[in-house]
Amino acid sequence: MPTEPVPPSTETTPPAAGPPPVSSSAGRADVARPAAGAAVAAGPRADGAGGVSSSAGLADVARSDGGAAVVAEAVASAPGGSESPPVPGAPPVSSIAGRAESARPGEGARGYRAVFRVREFRFVFGAHLLSLLGVVVTEISLTVLVYDLTGSPFLSALTFALGLLPYVFGGTLLAGVADRYPARRVLVVCDLVCAGCVAVMVAPGTPIAGLLALRCAVAAVAPVFTGTRMAALTDILGEGDLYVLGRSLLRIVSQSALLAGFAVGGLLLAVVPARGAIAITVVTFLCSATLLRFGTKDRPARLLKKEGGANLLRDSLDGARLVFADRRIRALTLLFWIPAMFVVAPEALMAPYADRIGVGPAALGLMMCAMPVGHIAAELVAGSALSPRSRSRIVLPSAALGLLPLLVYAVTPGIGLALVALALSGIGAVYVIGLDQWFVEAVPEELRGRAMTLMTAGLMTVQGLGMALAGLAAEFVPVHQVVAGSGLIGTVCSVLLVYEVRRTGGSRNPGVGADRDMTTR
Repeated sequence: MPTEPVPPSTETTPPAAGPPPVSSSAGRADVARPAAGAAVAAGPRADGAGGVSSSAGLADVARSDGGAAVVAEAVASAPGGSESPPVPGAPPVSSIAGRAESARPGEGARGYRAVFRVREFRFVFGAHLLSLLGVVVTEISLTVLVYDLTGSPFLSALTFALGLLPYVFGGTLLAGVADRYPARRVLVVCDLVCAGCVAVMVAPGTPIAGLLALRCAVAAVAPVFTGTRMAALTDILGEGDLYVLGRSLLRIVSQSALLAGFAVGGLLLAVVPARGAIAITVVTFLCSATLLRFGTKDRPARLLKKEGGANLLRDSLDGARLVFADRRIRALTLLFWIPAMFVVAPEALMAPYADRIGVGPAALGLMMCAMPVGHIAAELVAGSALSPRSRSRIVLPSAALGLLPLLVYAVTPGIGLALVALALSGIGAVYVIGLDQWFVEAVPEELRGRAMTLMTAGLMTVQGLGMALAGLAAEFVPVHQVVAGSGLIGTVCSVLLVYEVRRTGGSRNPGVGADRDMTTR
């Protein structure tokens, strides 16, 4: 990124005596809705609500690699991050003290332009673009490499599947990393771990089992990276409208990358071998780590040592328990998950449905793009044209009705009607832009990193489950009926969830936080 690096903040607190407890690891990832055909092969990816993007990360799932311990120690001892000792009389949540010292309410331009006026966000945004590039190219290239080495379609497909399977473990067992350690340190170490894993993949002597284990490692901490970054955005942008728009921008970029990323990756493989393409991603991860290290401030961890449990696992599981024990947080989390679980059915079955209605690859490509394009367009309009109060008002209606367009599949629509239905379903996912605000308002500061990590992991998991169930059902029921059934069942579940959210407070305080934005210059 050509932008001039920002010198690291000198306003950090002295490190606490002794290193933080050794824990598992941290990871990197992103959330964009899986793009149609790509989703069929690659499985879901995650960055915020109805959508997903593949990611990178590392965890103790592959203990044989020693990855978890290495990352834990790296996070605990990496330079550039420190845990601040408790200050007498200060609030118990340490990250409050670490918020931008020069923060002040945003002035002048509003909407997405106002987000880009925040200097730290520009670096986070640039790192996000580089990470996405690394993720997409690694996915395609590693799959091609495994197939070239083995000639096995099963192992090639398994390479994609392993990007999903460790996700739930990382998001559940490693969530405490997001609150126990300074955010900048976690994000930088995660990018470095991803670069290290990818560098080993490039080595000519790496066996197939090693490639698959490294794929697991790269995926296991993906939700930790995403959850940490989501929580860090509240420090950079505040908890109001700028945070919502910043999350929206990252989600839009993630979904847009899925429209173009696989094509770019395919073109790259036409000019360089698979190992060469993978080697390029080492550079993208290192550049992302550099932007995060020198472009963001060093803030103390959210959870002080004395507030945390005896170990990382206990903190992580306690976070999950606290999230699901709170009725409102539980309802909001499920509202992220459940519609996303059902909306992936037409994407997972896109190829067989195109075959059923007798359309060619060009029409299939249009169908693959329809849902992401609908979501991107709707989110851009909501972010730029609607006020925070208006975005809050559309959350429940959009969540309740967003899956209804899929019912048109009951009549086996042709390409034109199917495109309209898919685009409308994408538009229905616009509810997440307002839901982001409700979620950050509902979750206590000291729980925020763990809650967002868990939400991300769950989102990825339910989308993968939704794809698998849709594929299984299509073995016994016609494809068009499976998609229509997903729309019907998903609508019923969404309506019940909307009712529960209303009972826990509905759209309470719509637009709250609009004057709590923080603009760091």
